[in-house]
Amino acid sequence: MPDGILVKPGKLDYWEYAQMKTHSAEGARIVAKFGRLREAVPIIRHHHERWNGEGYPDGIAGAAIPLEAAIVGLADAWDAMTTDRPYHRALTADEALAEVRAGRGTQFSPAVVDAFFAAAARRPAELGLSDVRRRRACYRLVAAQ
Repeated sequence: MPDGILVKPGKLDYWEYAQMKTHSAEGARIVAKFGRLREAVPIIRHHHERWNGEGYPDGIAGAAIPLEAAIVGLADAWDAMTTDRPYHRALTADEALAEVRAGRGTQFSPAVVDAFFAAAARRPAELGLSDVRRRRACYRLVAAQ
């Protein structure tokens, strides 16, 4: 990806976004050349697919998305949400938890979101959560289902 796209402070235009969306397929193509890494190819290729089929590069949905790719996709989204980027400020942990919860069943696999919240409840510090936030997040997830 060109640096100009990666560090652009504003919204990407149509063509820049189209170019950005090629990174998962291109990364998978590159990694496929290395025999020891071939098992990672579907994970790399499909980590931007959405549970509802509106992701990329292939627009696959639901159980057609490899579980490992769904896990990496949520981890990647969490990192993007909680890290300052040139185009947006980092969300607070509460804001990011709300985004993950809101994406359950549309952007993210419901099972992966549930596992994420269970992990957050067990090890909140690893996600930058206090015990109070952890309990609130878990209660909100259960209430939202």
